[in-house]
Amino acid sequence: MRITEPTTTDGTGLTGWRKPSHSGGDQGECLEVADGHATVPVRDSKTPAGPALAFSPQGWTQFVSAVKDGELSA
Repeated sequence: MRITEPTTTDGTGLTGWRKPSHSGGDQGECLEVADGHATVPVRDSKTPAGPALAFSPQGWTQFVSAVKDGELSA
């Protein structure tokens, strides 16, 4: 599966951030996704003032599927 590369954006002005239900909980391995935007912004919850990755909706779906299917290695 080919995954479209996300772009990097300044996430500080974005609103609607939430932690997905399958994020790492209290273990410090959390990411946040912002709802209500043309792209799907994703950021590290430990660095809320840092950059965000902006996926196209199709790219985000492909990325999530690849993670679930074990297609990405660490």
